[in-house]
Amino acid sequence: MELFVKERADAPDGFFEAEAAGLRWLADTGGVRTAHVVEVSPGRIALERIASGRPDAAAARAFGAALADTHAAGAAAFGAPPPGWRGDIFIGRRSQPALPTVRWGAFYAAQRVQPFLAPAVDAGNLEARDVAIVERACARIAEGAFDDGEPPARLHGDLWSGNVLWSPPGVVVIDPAAHGGHRETDLAMLALFGCPRLEDVLIAYDDRRPLRAGWRERVPVHQLHPLAVHAAGHGPAYGAALVDAARRTLALAG
Repeated sequence: MELFVKERADAPDGFFEAEAAGLRWLADTGGVRTAHVVEVSPGRIALERIASGRPDAAAARAFGAALADTHAAGAAAFGAPPPGWRGDIFIGRRSQPALPTVRWGAFYAAQRVQPFLAPAVDAGNLEARDVAIVERACARIAEGAFDDGEPPARLHGDLWSGNVLWSPPGVVVIDPAAHGGHRETDLAMLALFGCPRLEDVLIAYDDRRPLRAGWRERVPVHQLHPLAVHAAGHGPAYGAALVDAARRTLALAG
């Protein structure tokens, strides 16, 4: 097996170990294929190397159906990390909490959006005066404005297009921030960063596990997390997009 090895001398404790736990947890579902973990140790992970393929319609539809199955495998709670994992998980190079929570809104606001606001301000990518807008949106989410009774889904958690590899046998996902969350969050992240053949993915997903009415309108709610993460380190355009998504969330919440 040809390997792809990642090494990071300054990796925080558990950095690659959390990635490995997430890949294995997602693989347990029989849904979306994940890169096989060959070996992991502090500061290093070795994965199978994935051959490149083309994002055709058939592969996109298969991915959508498989992602629906992965989500349906569920999690113990919103915010729950892979079984046996303790402590934070990581999105990119940033840590984020993984504390099991009963309600989605309380989890999402406190653990997925708010932790990144102060770093975004410190980086100069989010105006201090705009933090109040995002905080108001978080308050409405935490109050339950978007809680809908769906059980916790088993999320990839960082499902942008760069973590969706199109190989000859089909899609393989890498670099998860796996946890229990709302399935619409993974779909919203696919939309934010331009997944190829996204509409084919979404149609097949909805055919396999129908989405609740209004899910397209709720995309800004579920994009608050990746936008906050990127506002913390990738430029003021993401801060502006975060504030826009917060305003749209408030409009939806009523």
